[in-house]
Amino acid sequence: MSQPLPPREAAHRILAQVRRQPPLRVPLDEALGGVLAEDAVSPVDIPAWTNSAMDGYATRAEDIRGATEASPRRLTVLEEIPAGAFPTRPVTPGTCARIFTGAPLPDGADTVVRQEDTDLGTGTVAILRDRDAGINIRRAGEDIRRGTVALPAGTELGPAELGVLASMAVANPVIVRQPRVGIMGSGDEIVDVDQPDDIISGRKVASSNTHTLMALVRLAGAVPVNLGIARDTPASVREHLQRAAGCDLLVTTAGISVGEHDYLRDVLKELGAELLFWKLRMRPGAPVGFGLLGGVPWIGLPGNPVSTMVTFELFVRPAIRAMAGRALPFRRSTSVRLATTVKAGPTLQHFLRAVVDREGPEPFRVELTGPQGSGILTSMVKANALLIIPEGQPESPAGSLAEAIVLDDPRHQAEPPF
Repeated sequence: MSQPLPPREAAHRILAQVRRQPPLRVPLDEALGGVLAEDAVSPVDIPAWTNSAMDGYATRAEDIRGATEASPRRLTVLEEIPAGAFPTRPVTPGTCARIFTGAPLPDGADTVVRQEDTDLGTGTVAILRDRDAGINIRRAGEDIRRGTVALPAGTELGPAELGVLASMAVANPVIVRQPRVGIMGSGDEIVDVDQPDDIISGRKVASSNTHTLMALVRLAGAVPVNLGIARDTPASVREHLQRAAGCDLLVTTAGISVGEHDYLRDVLKELGAELLFWKLRMRPGAPVGFGLLGGVPWIGLPGNPVSTMVTFELFVRPAIRAMAGRALPFRRSTSVRLATTVKAGPTLQHFLRAVVDREGPEPFRVELTGPQGSGILTSMVKANALLIIPEGQPESPAGSLAEAIVLDDPRHQAEPPF
């Protein structure tokens, strides 16, 4: 624990310790964004019966071949079949049935002639074109066969997936329970937004990290639990850590350095925590800690707002995704071309706030948001990516290629992109 770790190794160590949450049955409309905990096997064919793909006339293909406006084919209309009704008579040579979209196809029919290719007759109908011979039907089970896995375990549930579950009459799917993530700030100088006078007067600093992390946790697919702001005393730190009982993951900000008022490490040890690492070879965000407190994973993030957000993206978000059952926890990186020369400073791996121009040709052009101080939170408002500068690369010239993590990229991968 004494030597700072490279970020990639830290990410692997964290994922090795977090565990997928137990299954939970929820109402279908509350399952959006969840991950299936078990295979969804269809109890029915979908569609359940062969049906019409449009409004028209159910016929036999051989009865309409050769039909033209000059030489139409005339058929006897046996019945009308609206959606929700079932046919009562089979189609035989020289007959048809008026049919509407979604209605079951009568026996003997293998074609639906669209109504605009007819004279819309009722007792008899003239078929004016034969272009629909053998088509415009949806066969039973062509979407999902009964007894097959329609959605495998691990599927993330979006609107289309919820529609598939509904079509199989799944009212209460079993998903991986969302992890509960405790969020604790610390510092005598920090107050929450319910004390605006102290903040506006400059006597105290607003706890922006708490609200940023609450939002980030929700977006990652977990339930945030605000544990409050611990004062710079061992008793206060201890009391706030103990509030995390019932949480599946504990995230703290600040108090992780080695200053004389940073009590977090000592209190964690006193409470029996196993501390697995404490510092990383990266910027921003070198003071990142990880361990287990009563079997619950703890991730300690730095207190500077930008460092908090960057380290959350790299370490906490993947942990939450893994705990929520997602097989691909990490965002991928994409190749970009530097618009200007980038100087990275110390010999560390850097993650710089950047803007990737996705309107141009690939590889996309990228430039920094501006000054990269870890307290400039507005740089995260401007940024849509983190530009990765490898350790030992103090200068990257304009026009050279690099890798960047695009922060709204929905595609993910199994391994860290850094």
